[in-house]
Amino acid sequence: MSRYRKLSDYLRGKYGTRVHRLPINAGFTCPNRDGTISKGGCIFCEETGSGFGAMGEDVPISQQVRVMMERAVRRYKAEKFIAYFQAFSNTYAPLDVLRKKYESALVDDRIVALSVSTRPDLLQEEILDLLEEFKEKVDVMVEVGFQTSNYRTLMKINRGHTLAEFIDAVIRLKKREFEVVAHVILNLPWDDMIDVVESAKILSALKIDGVKCHSLYIVDGTPLGEMFKRGEIEICSLEEYVERVVRFLEYLDPRIVIHRLVADPPKDKVLFGNWGLDKRKILWMIEKELEQRDTYQGARFNYLRRKGVDWFGKGKGIDGGSDQTRL
Repeated sequence: MSRYRKLSDYLRGKYGTRVHRLPINAGFTCPNRDGTISKGGCIFCEETGSGFGAMGEDVPISQQVRVMMERAVRRYKAEKFIAYFQAFSNTYAPLDVLRKKYESALVDDRIVALSVSTRPDLLQEEILDLLEEFKEKVDVMVEVGFQTSNYRTLMKINRGHTLAEFIDAVIRLKKREFEVVAHVILNLPWDDMIDVVESAKILSALKIDGVKCHSLYIVDGTPLGEMFKRGEIEICSLEEYVERVVRFLEYLDPRIVIHRLVADPPKDKVLFGNWGLDKRKILWMIEKELEQRDTYQGARFNYLRRKGVDWFGKGKGIDGGSDQTRL
């Protein structure tokens, strides 16, 4: 059993089989790039908007989905799928456009969930109304950019929104019972361990359903890339990153599903990515550190003063398919 709640275990427990996520490029942009809020986007954002795992936007969405489904069946023996709108801000369009794009991804009943990645300031009530329509057909996950609890760092990376807007968006999403996943970068140059712990506490207090942790990578041609080449920023060591992940997990509500602990950088124009290592090696290091310390997700979760401090029993691990944690 794992020492943190893995996405693969959670999905298998929920759907009874292997579930594969299909990254979709729907041709969206972002108000932080087109001048509505700012130009250039977040200082780390490269030209694909973190959608480099998807096909080109010129390929029809239904075709993207079918091609990737066939590939996942062959390679991974997957039987069910999540249609994942990944690149840029996937709620940034008129309602009729969004509805058409989302519907085109639901090619058959093997699609069990719709996952939409977006910004917290692009979740107006009419957008939530639209997403609720799709809950009648499939499960709906909303992935929201959080990145850090440090509001000064949010300004430095040019997020174009505040911590308050993230909190507001999550509260409104949870009221409608959406499954909410937060994106967080644990090694931003301006953050320290205090920020890492505070991020875990805030996400736990908001009752987030899932967390996608990223190790910061730096791509040439981005503002962050230029800062890196000029020597203006310093990335923490690999050992420090492992330490931050372990501490983050310890303070995180053990019910929260871990979608990712290490980023998967693009193959081109990378100035820095995962300390030159395969992400599987870093994941192994994190899991090894958890084992050596005999610690686990939620080990320090008693700060919210909720009943039941010994969540899973020391060293017993977490059953990803179960939701029987004591309160």
